[in-house]
Amino acid sequence: MKPYNTPKTKKEEVQQMFDNIAPSYDNINHILSLSIDKLWRRRVVKIVKRLKPQRVMDLATGTGDLAIKMAKRMPKTSIMGVDLSENMLAVAAEKVKRLGLDDHIALYQGDAEQLDVADGVLDAVTIAFGIRNFGNVEAGLREIMRGLRSGGHVVILEFSTPRNPIIRKLYSLYSNHVMKPVGGMISKDRKAYDYLPDSIVEFPAREEFISLMQQVGFEGCYRRSQTLGIAQIYVGRKP
Repeated sequence: MKPYNTPKTKKEEVQQMFDNIAPSYDNINHILSLSIDKLWRRRVVKIVKRLKPQRVMDLATGTGDLAIKMAKRMPKTSIMGVDLSENMLAVAAEKVKRLGLDDHIALYQGDAEQLDVADGVLDAVTIAFGIRNFGNVEAGLREIMRGLRSGGHVVILEFSTPRNPIIRKLYSLYSNHVMKPVGGMISKDRKAYDYLPDSIVEFPAREEFISLMQQVGFEGCYRRSQTLGIAQIYVGRKP
């Protein structure tokens, strides 16, 4: 599915969408998630920190929240934040400068499916709430595999559909009757906040996504369910 259903590609529409909602994205995200997304990102950082990476690429970095958290916890690690949206990166750049993290985080506009990086130079790649917006998820995973060194890891945080029928129903009601109207009203882009919750439903189920990671070639793949299955953290290692 695409945000606007125009003749443009999904990638082009996603770029346009995030350029549109960049100014309000952080506020809406934290309000609608009740700031629990901050807890999930902290857990991702703990996983990455244990790997002791020297060079990390944060794909779909958006406004830089995960990259910033990693820079604070891993001051000796070089972090590259990559995103399609110029406006999201502009917000990220302001935050990075304000926090004095310019020497630790480098931001680039780029395509996750065509990374401007040599083969096997990354120790870890992270993605928070971005992989479901890829034009081609498998192509993105293969490009991550190419950029990682042998033994390097990918750590992905993404929303998922809760399995418990009661939680799933409540989450659906919240998505349709709170997230969509509130997000659309604040951002002034209703289609963006129709797309974002609906894209969670379309994203592969947890076992299916683990299987896709394995098909691409990642080993030791596992996932950790977050907050009653509302989100998942997926981890895989390049052989």
